[in-house]
Amino acid sequence: MRYDGIVSRTLNRRLSRPAARLLARTGATPNAVTVAVLALSLAAAAATAVGWNIAGGIGIQAASIADGIDGELARLKGAATRFGAALDAITDRYADAAIVVAMTLFAWRFEAWPRPELPGMLALAGSLVVSYSRARIEASLGGAVPSNLDAVFGLASRDVRLLAAAVGTALGYCYWTLWVLAGASFATAAWRLLYLRLQGVGTAPTA
Repeated sequence: MRYDGIVSRTLNRRLSRPAARLLARTGATPNAVTVAVLALSLAAAAATAVGWNIAGGIGIQAASIADGIDGELARLKGAATRFGAALDAITDRYADAAIVVAMTLFAWRFEAWPRPELPGMLALAGSLVVSYSRARIEASLGGAVPSNLDAVFGLASRDVRLLAAAVGTALGYCYWTLWVLAGASFATAAWRLLYLRLQGVGTAPTA
């Protein structure tokens, strides 16, 4: 099921959709865009790690916006494939990991707070748990779609986490941003399970 978080709906898609329409007139493929977005994410992470936090923050949000281009381009060109969806999901995880590691390195090198590796590890684990929880919930529900997708997949969705990472990085506050990302990610995963349980969605015994 397709779900766009609040940042995607209000900001990212307003920029990514026109870009996708422009690229639809060219020979660009959705998979090539996916790889390019990964490269942009890695460049933003590298900039952050070496201390160029403003450039890194801008790059993180730019990559978040560009992340919506490949799917829209696939739709416009009629080129959506399962491989493309898997490639997008896998490269997103590598991008998330690179950004969190870079923020941890920035906090270690340029901020005076103790043991930045702790919030870094928690933020990385939280990011992966949130992404996995969505994939697992979608697989468990099959064709059933909850009536309120925001209630299930909202809170610290990927677009929200990346915007927070971008702002925190640009301001030079990676340490505390990592703590925020960690807390919000674990709270989101817990809420998703609690919401589904309270609503009785997907709780029927499996065959």
